[in-house]
Amino acid sequence: MIVIYIPCKNLEEAKNIAKELLKEKLVACANIIPEIISIYNWDDKLEETNESVLLLKTKLENFNKIELKIKKLHSYSIPCIMKIEKIDFNPEYKNWFFDQF
Repeated sequence: MIVIYIPCKNLEEAKNIAKELLKEKLVACANIIPEIISIYNWDDKLEETNESVLLLKTKLENFNKIELKIKKLHSYSIPCIMKIEKIDFNPEYKNWFFDQF
């Protein structure tokens, strides 16, 4: 089980990516944090942007397919697609999770 962290341009983009991955049964669940502020360096300039964060819960073996799909759907030229491993859940949630695939 892994969680994938993806900042998105806005709420609509996060929802669109989540719905597409859920339709294809590549993720069990998607959570969206509607607004965050990201501060970062881009082209040697300090940038500040409002974004939405997409958190995806899935199986490790789905990561490569999800990564390819996100790269097609995401508006950024270099999207952050961060895989967070070593996740464990309570047994009841874990049972529900694996029933989704």
